[in-house]
Amino acid sequence: MDYEYLIRDLNQISSRKIIGTDKGLAKIGDGVVNLAYSVAKSIFLTNNSTNKKIVRTGLKVNRTILSNALKNANMKEFAKNRGDAHDLADTVEAIIAYVWLSNKMTLSDIIDILKNNFEGDLRIKSQELKSAIQAFTKLLIHAIKYLPEK
Repeated sequence: MDYEYLIRDLNQISSRKIIGTDKGLAKIGDGVVNLAYSVAKSIFLTNNSTNKKIVRTGLKVNRTILSNALKNANMKEFAKNRGDAHDLADTVEAIIAYVWLSNKMTLSDIIDILKNNFEGDLRIKSQELKSAIQAFTKLLIHAIKYLPEK
């Protein structure tokens, strides 16, 4: 596989803090997180549509959602010290990239966890925010078991 060297390199990472502060992983994770969120939201909205119309969304996940999910999952120590919301969001993206690249979770796994933890009317911004934070918190709690012990 063309990107196997990236996976081999991941095996050298021995710390949750190193994973959480890796800017390269965060950049990869940004794409994975946005894709997974868009697909999960599309599935959820389609399944909950009164007229059964297929809904497709293409969204960027707000850093507030990711930073709050990291805090709710009690994983803030994986981020850089005194990090702002952007840094905390990068940590979430790096963690998701790590578990995905290391084949611990598939894109389908990530999508399923998100869509299965959505609730309410995601067309209403305040409900979407609350629901997305909850879904990403559950995703992080699931992903932590695939991270190094320290």
